[in-house]
Amino acid sequence: MKEGETVAKDGYLPLVMAMFRTGIFTYGGGSAIIPLMRHEVVNRYGWVTDEEYGEIVAVANALPGPIATKLAAYLGYRVKGWPGAVIGVVANILPTCVLMLVLFGALAAIRESRVAQGMIAAVNPVIAVMMGVMAYEFGEKAFKGLGRWFAIGFGALAFVLLVVLDVSPALVVVAYIAYGAFHLRLMRRLHRARQSDKGASA
Repeated sequence: MKEGETVAKDGYLPLVMAMFRTGIFTYGGGSAIIPLMRHEVVNRYGWVTDEEYGEIVAVANALPGPIATKLAAYLGYRVKGWPGAVIGVVANILPTCVLMLVLFGALAAIRESRVAQGMIAAVNPVIAVMMGVMAYEFGEKAFKGLGRWFAIGFGALAFVLLVVLDVSPALVVVAYIAYGAFHLRLMRRLHRARQSDKGASA
């Protein structure tokens, strides 16, 4: 979308188009849909903020099932209630279902084709870059929301839990959500305590 260009945000058509685009252009598994969905619902239509989207992705990752349908269902519900949830899921999975039916007969030939293998190899770095950009932007927001040392500490802890100790990502996400539930309250208490100490010393 070009700068200054306005986009209609209300009605079922924007919801269908957003979910259809994420369904038809997603390639590389469930993780690939996260930055594409973010572009649609945050940048293009402004249905949720970056912070809200990060929370939605975290909760969706902690629940069983494909993340694409979970995101489509919740965001559709957010925009148009229960009918929006149904329409969002259908619009998101319909392109994939149709393409699977169309291309299933040629799967064997495509799998052995060097051209197809080259296309797959060429797309993988694009997905990696998209995920890297989104991770950087979320990390930047974590620095602002948690503070530098909290963000670095939690990032290092997540790396140890996921990579070194091989803890389930769902458990890590749930644990971080549980901490995030009272982090802001804790920071406010610490801030008030510092202010009262400064007032007493003055």
